[in-house]
Amino acid sequence: MTHQQFASTSRGIQRDHPAMRLFEKAKRLGIWNPSDIDFTQDRQDWLAMSPPEQDLILRLTAQFQAGEEAVTLDLLPLIMTIAREGRLEEEMFLTTFLWEEAKHADFFSRFLSEVVCAEPDLSRFHTPSYRAIFYDALPTALNKLLEDPSPAAQAVASLTYNMIVEGVLAETGYHAYFTILESNNLMPGQRKGIRLLKQDESRHIAYGVFLLSRLIAADDSLWEIVETQMNDLVTHAIGITSENFAAYEVMPFGVVEDDFINYALDQFGKRLTRIEQARGKSQEEIYRTTVGVVERDDG
Repeated sequence: MTHQQFASTSRGIQRDHPAMRLFEKAKRLGIWNPSDIDFTQDRQDWLAMSPPEQDLILRLTAQFQAGEEAVTLDLLPLIMTIAREGRLEEEMFLTTFLWEEAKHADFFSRFLSEVVCAEPDLSRFHTPSYRAIFYDALPTALNKLLEDPSPAAQAVASLTYNMIVEGVLAETGYHAYFTILESNNLMPGQRKGIRLLKQDESRHIAYGVFLLSRLIAADDSLWEIVETQMNDLVTHAIGITSENFAAYEVMPFGVVEDDFINYALDQFGKRLTRIEQARGKSQEEIYRTTVGVVERDDG
């Protein structure tokens, strides 16, 4: 495929585009280096934990580590699809998206090697529901775009990546992880990294909401596909939480399963409601609404 023209010298870059607003936030808020985080106290806190407490922290971290690697590996087909459609503003933001996912994988890798001093193979923590999403559903949905870049395939890819993996699983997991550390005043370096990481993820989710809204506004028949697929995948998302709790007779740190399942279901409900609001709207309304949300969000 050859180029016939370039957007930046034909129509110009649209600075008010929702993706460009996210790009501006990424340039301002996303420049943090995992290598700069001080894990000195984190290592001391780790050594003072009981074996079950260590096991839970290691379990969650192993799932985050592989999850961040997975989203780094699997994002490229979506970027390629958006680029081939000539959506320069969206592609510009997605370049930060991929870099941030790689940065998150770097962050958890440092923690595992410098704080936990963990053995290399942690795949025993990848439960059946975890594998159903990260080993199967996510790569399948994203890689399908290489052969089928249709709006329907884009919708399934985005809802799997942005709405389920990031919007439900990551947000619930980071909420649980941060709550455990914060309520027990543990691991200040890890808490700092999670706060920064959550800011990055909020931009990723905002883009996913925009993309799905744009697609559904253009073709209302996609809503049924999105709703069905999200309802199918949320079963596995809830399953990950249940399987993690089932691994312990007495849950370390006194955390309660229902608190996190309810949190996950709440996140799922909010995402689904937000996307459904795109039905029957014009592209102009989608752009205007998304810009408003992006401007209100600090992430």
